[in-house]
Amino acid sequence: MNLKKTFLALAIMLGLVFAVQQLQAADGVDVKQAQAMSQQGALLLDVREADEYAAVHAANAKLIPLGQVGARLKEIESWKDKPVAVICRSGRRSAIAVALLQEAGFTQAVNVQGGTNAWVQAGQEVVKQ
Repeated sequence: MNLKKTFLALAIMLGLVFAVQQLQAADGVDVKQAQAMSQQGALLLDVREADEYAAVHAANAKLIPLGQVGARLKEIESWKDKPVAVICRSGRRSAIAVALLQEAGFTQAVNVQGGTNAWVQAGQEVVKQ
């Protein structure tokens, strides 16, 4: 019986990994596209933890850690039908956040592929502690 539970848990975990990868591929923009979106008035939403954000973040990014997104939707509800580019460190947490936002009715939420790592590597504007 435990073996069945282990296999089931493994299958669920692999399914989640696959789903996140699909979200990254399907709903993603690269960092240059995200920067252009931000310059045109899109919300750039950083879903990393506060200490990560404090160390370095994209200019004009609003911080709402992934674990708080659901509870803090009211703060960004004016963006439900506007572009929202979601960024994290590498693109995984932001893909999850995009799925949460889409479930909550955000029609133009997209994942920033490669996250802050790619943002920094591309030489995009950042704020450092």
